[in-house]
Amino acid sequence: MKRIKLIASGGTISGKGANRLDLKDYRTGYYKGEDLLRQVPEVLNIAQVDAYELANKSSTKMQSSDWLKLKRLVNELLNQEHYDGIVITHGTNTLEETAYFLHLTVQSGKPVVIVGAQRPFTALGSDALHNLWIAFKVAIDEQSYDKGVLVVANNEIHSAREVSKTDTYSLGTFQSGKAGALGYVSAEHTVLYDRYPTRKHTFQSVFNDNSNVRNLPEVAIVYSYAGVNEDIINFIVDSGKYSGIVLAGTGAGRCSQKEEKALKKACQKGIVVVRSSRCFEGRVVPIESFDTFPFITADNLSPQKARILLMLALTLTDDLSEIQAMFHDY
Repeated sequence: MKRIKLIASGGTISGKGANRLDLKDYRTGYYKGEDLLRQVPEVLNIAQVDAYELANKSSTKMQSSDWLKLKRLVNELLNQEHYDGIVITHGTNTLEETAYFLHLTVQSGKPVVIVGAQRPFTALGSDALHNLWIAFKVAIDEQSYDKGVLVVANNEIHSAREVSKTDTYSLGTFQSGKAGALGYVSAEHTVLYDRYPTRKHTFQSVFNDNSNVRNLPEVAIVYSYAGVNEDIINFIVDSGKYSGIVLAGTGAGRCSQKEEKALKKACQKGIVVVRSSRCFEGRVVPIESFDTFPFITADNLSPQKARILLMLALTLTDDLSEIQAMFHDY
């Protein structure tokens, strides 16, 4: 029987509502990991499990320091022979960000599964316990090795790179766009995979050996829209705090003329600028009108994931060609 570590970090999956119909005003992170396990005793029939309480909070309160702490813990555990995988409970609001950070920094090919819920533990029709069950099914499955960090919800298995939260309350909130899910868990509780991740991750990553990093560089996301001016970008540049800016551009990573001017100023001051898109689908690629600007293009990464990759890239280099290559590889 495989041994799996449960790391609890809070979120809706461990939330408590005022009553069974409370789907919006509940307290997140109320129950501990061991409380959840007691409600799914079936898990103990398929795995040896012990729980660790990392945090007990909403994922909106997650900081980059939490990611670093979690990464160190995950790598430490997976380096031990007696652990075969890890399941992490997490709030859904920023789950995809934590998942992608670990996808780039975990050193092992052992399964790491992140799971959340859209309805609190105490709610009528909660998805919390079922999602937890399938997370353990995925974590113990031999096919889950060497696939990077996995996000499990609503019977689907997603790669941390492509997955996004797409709906405020729907149980099917986690989607991977055109790439699609990696696989699913069937009605007879069988884990089935349809595809493999296509980009580098975990043990293949150049970022998994950054144990000396204690703080990540500051990177801001700037949203583009009709009529936007340069004020926010100028504030970021003038603050002197930021090493990078990710533009959540319109369409194929476009922005206003005022933003262009301010971003050029940012580049001149040594700030690395990445063009991404606020669109849910599609790639951002180099275009002629930006040839005079030393901008990085984010490929098909969302702005929030482009930010994570840039933060990690800046711990290794400030060479623009090297950073651009990283956006191609990861």
